[in-house]
Amino acid sequence: MLDKIYNPELIENKWYEASEKAGVFSCDPNGRIEPYTIMMPPPNVTGSLHMGHALTFTLQDVLIRYFRKMGKDVLWQPGMDHAGIATQMVVERKLADENVNRHDLGREKFIDKVWEWKSESGGTIVHQQRHLGITPDWPRSRFTLDEGLSLAVNKVFVSLYKQNLIYKDKRLVNWDPKLQTAISDLEVEQKEIAGSMWSLRYPLKSDPNKFITVATTRPETMLGDTAVVVNPEDARYTELIGKTVILPLVNREIPIIADSYSDMEKGTGAVKITPAHDFNDFEVGRRHNLELINIFDAHACINDNAPERFRGLDRFKAREIIIEELDSLGLLGEISPNSHSVPHGDRSGVIVEPWLMDQWYVDAKTLAKPAIEAVESGKTRFVPNHWEKTYFEWMRNIQPWCVSRQLWWGHRIPVWYGPDGRAFVEETEEEAQKAADKHYKKSVPLSRDEDVLDTWFSSALWPFSTLGWPQSSIELKKYYPGDVLVTGFDIIFFWVARMMMMSMHFMNGEVPFKDVYIHALVRDEKGQKMSKSKGNVLDPLDLTKKFGSDALRFTLTAMAAQGRDIKLSETKIEGYRNFATKIWNAARFLEFHSLNGKTEKPEIVSTL
Repeated sequence: MLDKIYNPELIENKWYEASEKAGVFSCDPNGRIEPYTIMMPPPNVTGSLHMGHALTFTLQDVLIRYFRKMGKDVLWQPGMDHAGIATQMVVERKLADENVNRHDLGREKFIDKVWEWKSESGGTIVHQQRHLGITPDWPRSRFTLDEGLSLAVNKVFVSLYKQNLIYKDKRLVNWDPKLQTAISDLEVEQKEIAGSMWSLRYPLKSDPNKFITVATTRPETMLGDTAVVVNPEDARYTELIGKTVILPLVNREIPIIADSYSDMEKGTGAVKITPAHDFNDFEVGRRHNLELINIFDAHACINDNAPERFRGLDRFKAREIIIEELDSLGLLGEISPNSHSVPHGDRSGVIVEPWLMDQWYVDAKTLAKPAIEAVESGKTRFVPNHWEKTYFEWMRNIQPWCVSRQLWWGHRIPVWYGPDGRAFVEETEEEAQKAADKHYKKSVPLSRDEDVLDTWFSSALWPFSTLGWPQSSIELKKYYPGDVLVTGFDIIFFWVARMMMMSMHFMNGEVPFKDVYIHALVRDEKGQKMSKSKGNVLDPLDLTKKFGSDALRFTLTAMAAQGRDIKLSETKIEGYRNFATKIWNAARFLEFHSLNGKTEKPEIVSTL
């Protein structure tokens, strides 16, 4: 006889364990049944799951259970992502609590600490996923840093390099002085800051009593100026083009050049150019072959390329002193309030610095072309389809993808350098050594590149690396391409676009999935984004313990209408828990009063 009181956790756990033991979650690569594949977006090993995870896992599970019931051979591929920057930050914070930093430990011992964290955090995530009731093929779980996926990463890097689609270049990057690594444009958060606009007077060399006035929000970067730009159509400055000014405080001669980059209607119409510390200035510098002078070190302090009295100063302290000195020399003009966007690292929260350095880049523009065509032709479609516009906008304006990161946790870049700095790009150190010995005609010592790859580089390979690629496995032949990808709009470019590019390039032009379902955001009951600072976060594990996973999943599924965010509250989940209780009571009623008047129990069919 069913219990009088409905206990969702007890019942859900019972049937979950029974179904898993019976092999219900498993696929059959050797069978002949038509496959259905979903690649689970791998959660980061940085702690615990949130409501966004609960929604995406629930929607995937709905599809998986449906097609499993329809008789398909279902593979729901689980796994986790090593999440380079995010995970390293977590571990470094834990070490800081013990007054230890990674440099105290050294690279190898620090990596050991991160693996310890991964073991702890990964176990928590799997526990949460199971508690949520999702049904992937657990024994097939993969990790982006496991041996097989690491081999795939090296294979892809080396192949792209030898196809001239990966290269090293000295360019500006978004440098995070706190995390001490380059970060991508998508990891930069623009914040509106109430700052100032300073007008600076640069004296003409031909007549030091005459000046050209430039306006800037960053006076400290003037130490690296290499030109002043005016618009060629600006009559105010026609006679000055080709002349030079003396850069104040530095006493370096720099040219006045003409370029349409200067806006005649903005400020003074004259712009100081610091090619090593501004992305727009960098492009102007390339057009005019200007010198690139890097004036910051990795901590955003003034380096040895500046006058001695500024060296070692924090960038903002240097700003104060520069303003004071220019004022004392009569070279400081108007100072006006100026509200403007300032780039911050989305994880560190500090102002990022455009910084000139050598990094590894992927020729994303070339790889994007087939991925764009695939969506244009309908080989892959977005649901809702308005997200295609976002996809096209990013892909058609794609820039070189900086894939090197100055971290210790991640896939070490498979590049070794000879005594003269020559690079040997091979899948293993043994192969690199052979190539070097052949080149130098003797055995030479090699040093490996210190950087690791952007975490999105390895997760871009997820649709095929998890199936055994580069080996021609049974799973790869049967379960690639996938049928649908379920994910949030916030990683269309981070992950979806990059999977499209990499998969089509390495899987003979075949798309990684036929449909991309973009689900909504889960917000609080007032429609606000959930955040710890607001105190409005709902923890999926707490909710499943309180109301049962079926109630939470039912709520999320019922509210997940296309194009509409979910306004979630405990009251709504409680309502669906009450609905589940009614079903329980109805089943209990049928069991007690069978329809044919007999006392035999009706069959109770597991939802699993």
